[in-house]
Amino acid sequence: MLKKQLESYISKSIIENKVELFKEERDYAVKRELIPANVTIVELENTSRFTDAYIERSNKESEELISVEKFAFLSQPIDYLKNNKEEFLYFESKWFELIGVEALSFEVDDVFGTYNAMFGLKFQKKMGEVLKTYLNKELQEGIGSFSVMFNQGDGLWDVNFALDNVKGFRVDLSLEEAFNLIHHFLFILVQTIEEEM
Repeated sequence: MLKKQLESYISKSIIENKVELFKEERDYAVKRELIPANVTIVELENTSRFTDAYIERSNKESEELISVEKFAFLSQPIDYLKNNKEEFLYFESKWFELIGVEALSFEVDDVFGTYNAMFGLKFQKKMGEVLKTYLNKELQEGIGSFSVMFNQGDGLWDVNFALDNVKGFRVDLSLEEAFNLIHHFLFILVQTIEEEM
């Protein structure tokens, strides 16, 4: 899936024999020879990955929209969510869509106090063991580290994991850095699952 999605993205994004990609996508595309020979890759800085993301702040209990935020909101420290435990962030980005992630929400867990990412992942039901094996291996198996369940209705894996247990997590991250870390973790996850198919 990732290969097909990235091939499509690259073919639509070539302008004047150049394509702009972030490091993960560039490395993946080069390794799998997805870039036409006459095309130059321009590597983008991660600080611009989510400039066009759609961000909502909502109330956890009622799911009522509090406000739609601009990219600048992501410069806040991650502890914004600990200071506003009644809120969750809903996040959409083409970079998450590219790896098959739908409806990403980010919040502080009321029970464990961890920073949790929740989303739907577009993979067949049969990929469940690979998904669980990866999460078991990569997350530092702390309390409430992850949960996964296949949603028959949507045909998606409902995934919830504690960002606190991901290598590279720090309590002083900004929200933007947290979303970059989530993206990186999920990019590797999807790549790993794809290699097992």
